[in-house]
Amino acid sequence: MKLPVRSSLNKITAGSRPNRSSCLSFSTFSWAGPRSLDEIVKKELMVDKNAEEVSDIWIKYHEEKPSVHGMVLKGEEGLGVLSRAKESPFFIQPVFRDDGFFMLVCQYQADQHFLMAYLEDYKMDPARASPLLTFSLFPDYAEELDLTLVRTDVINNGVLDDEALKVVQGMLDAYRKDDEYENVRNFNKDPELFDIDDYISRQNQRWKSANDST
Repeated sequence: MKLPVRSSLNKITAGSRPNRSSCLSFSTFSWAGPRSLDEIVKKELMVDKNAEEVSDIWIKYHEEKPSVHGMVLKGEEGLGVLSRAKESPFFIQPVFRDDGFFMLVCQYQADQHFLMAYLEDYKMDPARASPLLTFSLFPDYAEELDLTLVRTDVINNGVLDDEALKVVQGMLDAYRKDDEYENVRNFNKDPELFDIDDYISRQNQRWKSANDST
């Protein structure tokens, strides 16, 4: 999916402009992670299991895998994230280190996958930007068990595993929560309403709170 978001991207670094057209996309990236739930676990193992049991199987399975992480959402929450991502497929997430930060850009790709790369690489040439991580939502049990399974694959050491988890949680919250989705919508539809400074400040506070709780 492609969407013109050049105005929002340009607001992040004054004077910097992408050197491609306004329709941006990871057009040359070959998806590295699994595209369906069947490629990860044997669904027959989930037969007659309740939501708590399926969640436990999912989390424990990923605990044994390097650079791969499992999360869970409520079924309706996951479906809502995917529905909103179709409407607003681009967003950003800062990664804070020491006294600074760098920015990642996220692009949704149908039907349930998200790619994240360095924003500056993406602005220079979207077709050549290499994703640092991907995450996918699997709503296979959304109606039956009110459960959406989430998988994160860290595919580049440019981000640490704990940073990747914070980033993905931030992305899920951005699409899941009504008040935060307003930022996502503005970023995609009304870039003049997207307050980048306020957004970065709020994300910084979130990271500090997460660090204080660990």
